Amino acid sequence: MTRSIGLVVALIALGAAVIVSLGVGARVVAPTAVLDALFAYDGSDLHAIVRDARLPRTVIGVIAGIALGGCGALIQAYTRNPLADPGILGVNAGATFAITMGAGFLGLRAPLQYMWLSLGGALVVTLLVYVIGRASREGATPIRMTLTGVALGAILTGLSSIVVLKNLEIFSSLRFWGMGSLGGRNAEVISTVAPVVILGLIIAAFASGSLNAIALGDDLGASLGVNIPLTRGLAIAGVTLLAGGAVALAGPIAFVGLMVPHAVRWFTGPDQRWILAFAVVVAPVLLLVSDVIGRVVLPEGELPVGIVTVVLGAPVLILLARRRQVSGL
Repeated sequence: MTRSIGLVVALIALGAAVIVSLGVGARVVAPTAVLDALFAYDGSDLHAIVRDARLPRTVIGVIAGIALGGCGALIQAYTRNPLADPGILGVNAGATFAITMGAGFLGLRAPLQYMWLSLGGALVVTLLVYVIGRASREGATPIRMTLTGVALGAILTGLSSIVVLKNLEIFSSLRFWGMGSLGGRNAEVISTVAPVVILGLIIAAFASGSLNAIALGDDLGASLGVNIPLTRGLAIAGVTLLAGGAVALAGPIAFVGLMVPHAVRWFTGPDQRWILAFAVVVAPVLLLVSDVIGRVVLPEGELPVGIVTVVLGAPVLILLARRRQVSGL
C-alpha cells in the first residue's frame, strides 16, 4: 500500500515537472496559459512557444528519462551491482561511438539512421562487457563487469573525440547532442525512437520478475525454475533498446540511470518490479528538472542537460559511496 501511494506521488511529481518544463524558459508562461496552449490553442506567440518549442523538448525529456530509468534499473539487476548504469558499463559510449563513426565516415544524419547506429553500438558493448567480464573462473562478477565497462567506455570515448576533433563539420553537428541535450529535435525523432523505448520497457517489465531470482545467484535462480539464459538474453535486449534509444534521442546523459534506480531502491526494497516502476517515473522528473535548471542558470544561453545531470549526480554518487552500506539488490 505504501509503495502504491509513493508511485501515485511520483506520477503527480512528473505531471508537475511537465508543466514546469512547458512554462519555464527565457519567457515564463503561467500554468493556466500552458494548459490553454495545450487544449485551447489560438496561434498566439505565447501558445506557439509552448506548443512548437517546449512541447517537443518536454516529450523528449519524458521519453529519454523513461529509457534511462528503465535501463538503469535493468542493468543494475542484470549485473547485480546497485551502482551500475549505462554510462559506467560503457553502453552509452558504445552508442555514441557508433553514431560518431556513422556521421563521420558514412555521412549519416537522419534520425532513423542514428537510431540503428545507436542500438548497434549499445548491443555490441553490452555483449562485450558480459563476455569479457565472465572470462574467468569466477564468471561475470559485478566488479569484473564494471571494470570492463569503464575500460571499454574510456577507449570508445577517446576514439569518438579523435574523430570529432578531426572533422569540424561533425563537431558542429554533434556538439550539443554529444553533451546530452533535449533541444533541437523534432516530431520525426520522437516518432522514430518512441516505439523502440516502449518495446525495451515491455521487455524489461517481462524480465523483472525473473531478475529477482537471479539476484540471489544463478544457481539458486535456476533451482527456483528461472530460465537463466532466457532472462539474461531479455536483459541484454532491454538494455540495448533502452540505452540505444535514449542516446539516439538525447545523446549520452550520465548519472540518471545510476542515481534514480539506486535511490528508489531505498523506498521500494529489492523487488525489481517496483524498482522498475518507480525508476521510469522518477527519472523523467529528474531529467526535466535538470533541463529547466540548464535553461535558467545562465544569464544568456543554456547549459545542456547532460552537464546539469553530471553536476547534480557527482555529489550524490559521493554521498552514496560514503554510506556504510549500499542498498542491496
